Amino acid sequence: MTPIRIAVLLLPAAVWGVIAALWTPRGPLTGAQALWSVVISAGVGVLAGRAARSRWAILLTPLAYATALELARATVSGPSVDLPHATPVGIVVLVTGRGVHGLLALLPMVVGAAFGHRRPARSRARRVAGRVVTGLATALVAALAVAVAVPARTESVPGGIAELSRVGDLAVMIRGRSPALPVLLYVPGPPGGSEIGTMRTRLGALEEHFVVATLDRRGGGGSAGALGRAAAVTLDTEVADVLAVTDHLRQRFGRDRIVLVGHSGGSIPAVLAARRHPEWYRAYIGTGQAVNLRDSDRMFHADMLAWARAGNRADLVARLERQGPPPWPDAYDYEPFLLYATAAYGLPDPPFDLFVEEYTLLQKAHFMTTMLDTWDALYPRLQEVDLHRDVPDLPIPAWFVQGGREMRGLAVPFASWYAALRSPDKRLVTFPESGHRPMAEEPDRFADTLAALIPA
Repeated sequence: MTPIRIAVLLLPAAVWGVIAALWTPRGPLTGAQALWSVVISAGVGVLAGRAARSRWAILLTPLAYATALELARATVSGPSVDLPHATPVGIVVLVTGRGVHGLLALLPMVVGAAFGHRRPARSRARRVAGRVVTGLATALVAALAVAVAVPARTESVPGGIAELSRVGDLAVMIRGRSPALPVLLYVPGPPGGSEIGTMRTRLGALEEHFVVATLDRRGGGGSAGALGRAAAVTLDTEVADVLAVTDHLRQRFGRDRIVLVGHSGGSIPAVLAARRHPEWYRAYIGTGQAVNLRDSDRMFHADMLAWARAGNRADLVARLERQGPPPWPDAYDYEPFLLYATAAYGLPDPPFDLFVEEYTLLQKAHFMTTMLDTWDALYPRLQEVDLHRDVPDLPIPAWFVQGGREMRGLAVPFASWYAALRSPDKRLVTFPESGHRPMAEEPDRFADTLAALIPA
């Protein structure tokens, strides 16, 4: 090929790579983004193939796109776009991040270039093989386009309310037996967390007593597209998100006050929202309550290191000793906690409940990557939070549902904060056999407890 033809071949793919990096720096996260990625990439491939009139277009076009994409998003940070890590979590992130992006952009581009170059193979066998491979790849691209276009939905509630709603760029699942019931907003645990699958499949009993609104935190689930290029997620934006959804629910259902429930890491922005606008809430209910993440993580580190030494887990011991006590600067530094915390404390693994129709195919695929990207942006900014100082009192009822087998790193700071907390109605309900997730480990008991605390 001549230099001019090579330039004509590479330029459209490179331009599309730059546009994609600006538009979807972490890859297509929504169905619309995925469909446009497939269509435009296939079109670029066809144009490149026709311009080149060579099979080299099949290789060079996606290479130009990928190179331009990576260069244009070099300033974007987060596990999904950083250099891959050869660890269990790193491999999952690579497959569900760049791997999914490749299926939605590079594969359609290859197929388009294969159709566009129009140069038949010299032998009949190679022509037949090429047509078979191209046909299979085309069928795969078409199947992907159909799969990513299927929207999320939630099963209806006869006579009640069941919808996947949006408040700005945040996703909220709203379900209840009757719109007249008290309204409850649930804020899930990790940064970029989504627990709509767990709330729908395990905590359906709550819907008999409340209109249950489950927030997908910014960067997670249906709110994944809200993360953005800069991942500008702070504690203030997290609190603002809780308040925005709260106000939406108050207006939507005509309530002056609603019930606010926060779990684990989500309990920090939730309780801060309750303190900033107590007039919006009937009560605050914490479960798996976080208080001081710096102290918690140091206890986790000490406990996990002791567990690893006792079990002769030499690689884990070496890693924890090398890293030293937290806080740590990178999301991957916390990988030991993600992989081994429940085992170290003898607790059940967290339920992900991903295989439900409330999640689209892309939301299922990106569940880990978007959560870690948000974690990477937000978690270091939470290290200075200490509810002993930041929330010494709540002027509304403050009730807590805690597991009797809660991890020491959360149980110890909570006990001291709860003892000092001032509230007009402060209560603690303990499920002796539960760990960090009482609502998922004993869902019916959790629902009955909340119904008793908040009568209709």
